[in-house]
Amino acid sequence: MITVHHLNNSRSQRILWMLEELGVPYEVKRYQRQPSMQAPDELRKVHPLGKSPVITDGDKVLAESGAILEYLSETYGGGKFTPAAGTPERLQYTYFMHYAEGSLMPLLFMKLVFDRIPSRVPFFMRPVARAISGGANKSLLAPQLGNHFMFIEGELSRREWFAGPDFTAADIQMSFPLEAAGSRAPAIKGMPRIKAFLERIHARPAYKRALDKGGAYDFAN
Repeated sequence: MITVHHLNNSRSQRILWMLEELGVPYEVKRYQRQPSMQAPDELRKVHPLGKSPVITDGDKVLAESGAILEYLSETYGGGKFTPAAGTPERLQYTYFMHYAEGSLMPLLFMKLVFDRIPSRVPFFMRPVARAISGGANKSLLAPQLGNHFMFIEGELSRREWFAGPDFTAADIQMSFPLEAAGSRAPAIKGMPRIKAFLERIHARPAYKRALDKGGAYDFAN
């Protein structure tokens, strides 16, 4: 039996969704973030990095969203939600499986960090912190994120899903950064194709079942 070590409001929501899409039985072990928003120390007993998502499947311990999604597709789905090798769709699939965490999420994480800096320094330092945070957002992060959102909007204007005409694990992988962007990067609200993508995934029955299993997930709003 697969166990998903599930942290609230985290990337592990994608793993619950994938398992619901595949119809694979699993168990959920819940973990709550600390006041610092970090994962609790208990997760280190499962994986040395103490991060989520992590799954255990027999004697196997797997971490990293993309690796877990590919493992589940190959092991339990017979390649379902993975385009055939050698096709243009497979190239798109591979690209977006890596792009989500390799290119887009680092920028969103940086924005989160800079946005929080002013509230986490002593009161007398806050004007300087706000200036630094505002400068980083204006000169670096906003332009970069704008470029990425325009790129994604363009990709979704050419096809319904990230890898092609069919829903794949790449769409599950891309869901978290785009959901997170809705709360961190206002520019995304003016992107109709991205908005339509989010509406499509939120309407999927498996997505809704995963929310029921995982509990509160702020990014689905």
